[in-house]
Amino acid sequence: MPFRERLVALRKEHGLTQQKLADLAGLNVVQIRRYETDASQPSVEAIKKLAQALRTTTDLLIFDSGERGPDDDLRLQFEAVKRLDPEDRQAVTTLLDSVLVRHEVRRLASG
Repeated sequence: MPFRERLVALRKEHGLTQQKLADLAGLNVVQIRRYETDASQPSVEAIKKLAQALRTTTDLLIFDSGERGPDDDLRLQFEAVKRLDPEDRQAVTTLLDSVLVRHEVRRLASG
């Protein structure tokens, strides 16, 4: 879902008019209209203010659900890693870092 649609949905979910959202976020209502019609993209600071006004996270405003996290199979593994002792967690982190570096080197070498 595009940002503008998420913004409209969250605003309506909270029962806010564009003017009320603008007031809560400390923005101009014209900017809210522009964001909702995709005529303008908000700055990082504006996204932060909107998230605070809507009592949500910036991630929820910007990303679709699941767009920013690990796949379900990796999510379960990461949850299991959180339960490891610090030494084992460091070993997993080191291994993961080395695999990611190797992948990036291969990607850069191939073109």
